[in-house]
Order: sequence, then C-alpha cells, then structure tokens
Amino acid sequence: MGLFSRRRKGEEAAPAQTEAQTDGVSAEGDDAPAGPTGRGPWDAADVPELGQRLDLGALRVPARPGLKLRMEMDKRTRQVVATSLSVSGSALQLQAFAAPRSGGLWAELRPEIIASVEKQGGTADEVDGPFGREILARLPVTAQDGRMGHRPARFIGADGPRWFLRGVLSGRAAVDPDAATELEDLFADVVVVRGQEARPPRDVLGLRVPGKASEGTTAEETPTTSFDPLARGPEITETR
Repeated sequence: MGLFSRRRKGEEAAPAQTEAQTDGVSAEGDDAPAGPTGRGPWDAADVPELGQRLDLGALRVPARPGLKLRMEMDKRTRQVVATSLSVSGSALQLQAFAAPRSGGLWAELRPEIIASVEKQGGTADEVDGPFGREILARLPVTAQDGRMGHRPARFIGADGPRWFLRGVLSGRAAVDPDAATELEDLFADVVVVRGQEARPPRDVLGLRVPGKASEGTTAEETPTTSFDPLARGPEITETR
C-alpha cells in the first residue's frame, strides 16, 4: 500500500518505469506557497519560460550534468504519474497534485504519512527543514536474505496556487545534509504547471516523457511486480 494515494475503490496502481539520462541541461515558513520571490518551487505563472529545464508536462525539471531521470508510470492507465531524479548516489522522487484554493495540503498530509509509515512497521518524525516542516522516516524493507530492515527517507513538500508538490529524498541525501544540497536545489528550481481545468484536491497531475532526448539518452520501460515505497514514493489517499 502506498504511503498516501488518491485511490478508487478496489483499485491499486501497479507502476512501470521509464528511464532517461540528461547530459546537462523555499517556500519560506511552515506551509507558505511558492512565489516569484525567495525560493521555489515555482508556479508556471511566475516562471513562464522553460529555461534550463526539461518539459515533463505538469513539471518543468532542472536539467543538470550527470542527472538521471526516471519516469514512473501507472501500468493500468499508462499515465506517467511521477519522476525520480538521481545524482551522486541519491534520488529525489517528485509527484504533483491538485490542491484546494485555500492551500495547506502539506499540513493535512503529514500526519497521514506518519501514520501510514508507522502502520507498515516503520518510524517517522516531523522536523523543521529547508522547505518548512518535513518528515524523517525509516521505511521497512525486505533484504535479499528475507530479513526485515529499514531504509531512510525524507518527505518534503511545497504548497502552491492550487497545487502541491511532494518530494521524497532517498539514498545518502536522506541522512547526509551535504549530500542533500544538490537535490534540495533541484526541488527549489522545479516549476509546476497546474493548468486551468477543474480538478478535485489530491488528483495527480499527469506527466510525460521528455519529447527531445539529449545525445546519449536512453529510454526503457520496466514493469515492476512489487511495490517499493522509495521507488514510487507515497501517494495521496482520498476517501470517497
């Protein structure tokens, strides 16, 4: 089960993955929305030009040397629902959602994430971070020898105008502040393209594979048969 997910009754998404390689191209306070000044993530209205970013549809992601981009797809709907940015032994998984006009979705979701992690046998603590409140978690995993272990992860979030951007830091960035700096800077430079269509709060904003591949770019879709919370990241759960 995902850590938080917008889910229809009786349905559970089984993700597949698409990988790509790029060649180079805070909100301040507890739950403040991104804006044109200070630190991002940004809204498309504030940063209309693509600049040195990859167009993934609902997200415009900074392109940096050595950055590996993995697109994560719902195998049932064939919709790309998340992306994972990997560099220097760490990864940042990104997923964007529609949010109410009043904002504040991150404050609502943090207790849900903590409860879900603990229910699965992990631990989670809410702390202050560079983007406001965040969650430090130890997620349960099964080793190859069958023994249970834990994997660290940091859940960060940013509320924008009618959208919410969630990030999950894993690898060294989950435990080493110096290793996290590069991915935190990437998160702060993401632009969210919400669109004007009506969407229920917590609805996933769809992504797409970059249309123009750089030299040396590879793309491969790999179906998965088991759910790895660090590979897919948490999803939002909505009760209807």
